Amino acid sequence: MEARLLQQLRFLREIDGMKNVWRQTRLVDDSRRENDAEHTWELVVMALTLEEYAPTGTDLLQVLRLLALHDIVEVDAGDTFAFDASGHRDKQTREAAAAERIFGLLPPDQADYFRSLWDEYEEQTTQEAQFALCIDRLQPFLHNIYTRGGTWSEHDIRREQVLQRNRPWAQHIPALWQLVQDWTDQAVKDGILKE
Repeated sequence: MEARLLQQLRFLREIDGMKNVWRQTRLVDDSRRENDAEHTWELVVMALTLEEYAPTGTDLLQVLRLLALHDIVEVDAGDTFAFDASGHRDKQTREAAAAERIFGLLPPDQADYFRSLWDEYEEQTTQEAQFALCIDRLQPFLHNIYTRGGTWSEHDIRREQVLQRNRPWAQHIPALWQLVQDWTDQAVKDGILKE
């Protein structure tokens, strides 16, 4: 029992590194960039708040598990900006190696379980994973709206890139998709997103 607990505590110490993984997304008050731990916390609260828009039969607890674990690999792999084409070339390889190492710190049964949750999110074959992905993409979208362009302006992002990235909402959260299209069009009119 003591060995198992020590493995779990080592894992928990390791994931504290999420607080040092800086993302491109800026805080809503535009004072600085967020870190992975802040991002994960916000996603969990967003999923709880927006549960009513999930497809019928979605297991919210499973969504929360997926959101809580999906970015842990970034302790090793770093955060890859959504619109960074070159960073995405080896993202899957970097993150798979990180998943193997970080989840491997846990006792074998827990390591396998956590890894299966991470794999579920990555494979996007369940409605829980698909809803989690939509929440994960909604958060930076909203932050860019609230910061008047934020990283969109900084990285010269265009309307079609934003719509393409967020197209899963059309299928998985239709109520949100129309709102997002409207907000994207308004962002172009307001000059915070390029056509």
